[in-house]
Amino acid sequence: MAWPLGEAKEDARLIQGRGNYVDDVRLPAWSYGQMVRSPYAHARMKGINIENAMKVPGVLAVITGQDLEKAGLSWMPTLFP
Repeated sequence: MAWPLGEAKEDARLIQGRGNYVDDVRLPAWSYGQMVRSPYAHARMKGINIENAMKVPGVLAVITGQDLEKAGLSWMPTLFP
């Protein structure tokens, strides 16, 4: 498709750095999640020690697969890339 002279294919606000994206949104008391997986393919994890992670400033919770299973959400880790 040919664009008529004078009409930009891109939205001006986006190419001028004035676009708004979901990552730009900041809400009070917002928290983020991080998925940590084993670096070993098909490894069997015998246990997870969450004590050190809970000592890191700003960490609100450490949720393991066992926690998700108890809540009926054991399928959740499959949502992460």
